[in-house]
Amino acid sequence: MANTFTNKVHWALILGGSSGLGLASARKLAAEGLNICIVHRDRKSVLDRVHQAFDEIRATGVSLLHFNVDALRADKRTEVVAALREALGDAGKIRALVFSVAKGNLKPMVATDQPVLKNDDFHLTIEAMAIGLYDWTQHLFDEHLFAPDTRLISFTSEGNQRAWRNYAAVSAAKAALEAITRSIALEFAPYGIRANCVQAGVTDTESLRMIPGSESLKAHSLLRNPYGRLTTPEDVANVVYLLCRDEAAWINGAIIPVDGGERIQ
Repeated sequence: MANTFTNKVHWALILGGSSGLGLASARKLAAEGLNICIVHRDRKSVLDRVHQAFDEIRATGVSLLHFNVDALRADKRTEVVAALREALGDAGKIRALVFSVAKGNLKPMVATDQPVLKNDDFHLTIEAMAIGLYDWTQHLFDEHLFAPDTRLISFTSEGNQRAWRNYAAVSAAKAALEAITRSIALEFAPYGIRANCVQAGVTDTESLRMIPGSESLKAHSLLRNPYGRLTTPEDVANVVYLLCRDEAAWINGAIIPVDGGERIQ
């Protein structure tokens, strides 16, 4: 059976693609024939694991570029885009932009024994996890690197509406991310760009484990989920792939829950 993206000239650019939802999406899209460009930010101590995962993606037969840089710095974004343009050549275009940046402050609003959330914490988190999507979208659009039918996909969570302790800055960023996604879906639609958010259920990723009280979140989710299990990165990656298919062209500006029904009770 042929892969979905068989022409081999389309690419997926994944911001935050060395672990969790981003890496699972990279694997799935590569298996379906999309060339992959991953921008990630990792310590030297984990690079062997990261590079092994990248080698596994290359083994599917697609091209892969990766950059261990801060995706939120304008100068690094310019460097990545220039290198990607060269790799694309005359025929290549970006079919999918997957935004999986997880860089935020997880601090309480009130505490006596640890630092509390400050104004700057909100700014850093919202800049990284929401406005970063727009910065990359605008840059790639200005460089004419998007395919005629491009899919922009970002990841949100139930924390967009629920209040979780220590999650205030990230919650604000998720709400902003959804608002920016809706506006991209509206204003870039005439240029063939579709933008959606995937609202993943509680998923046991490195990002989740950084949240204070994450074990309680997982336990509560297991009780709520009709299937009695957590969402997996592969569950989410499968929906990312579905959103990239031609048949998903009429899905635009949506918040799509991928949680097995966890949110309904």
